[in-house]
Amino acid sequence: MRLFLLSAALIATAAPAATGRDDQLKSLSVQLAGSGQIALTAGKPQDAIDSFEAALAVDPRNVAAFSGIARAYEALGLPGKAVKYYREALALNPSDLAALEGQGRALVARGATARAQINLARIKALCKADCSAAARLEGVIAKGTQTASAAPAKPVAARN
Repeated sequence: MRLFLLSAALIATAAPAATGRDDQLKSLSVQLAGSGQIALTAGKPQDAIDSFEAALAVDPRNVAAFSGIARAYEALGLPGKAVKYYREALALNPSDLAALEGQGRALVARGATARAQINLARIKALCKADCSAAARLEGVIAKGTQTASAAPAKPVAARN
């Protein structure tokens, strides 16, 4: 419930805010997001989420904190929650290549490869040239498509 209220408050305050670059964010928010990244790298996704949420409480324009929470949820195996937080990051900065790639990756994990293809197209439109984010997402989509086609069909229960 607390997380829901915090998210609702952040959404309400983040909507009118301009895209937050690190040099425009409150320094404490940037520091807390950095702590979250360290925790995520150390394999402590729940600690990372706590730090990223604290960063957002200080400054709800922190795109990196939203993306960090999303990556932490990916690490916890919760791609649906990851998609939600990537969406929040993209609401603040629709051109964020890392958030587009991450959301695409999480969409593939949920089986939504068609939606991931939309993210891939957006990345390609933003990059214009050789783009590693596009190449990585293409690989994830290809692997996800192969996995989905290789999975056996689920038997359908007979009706009487």
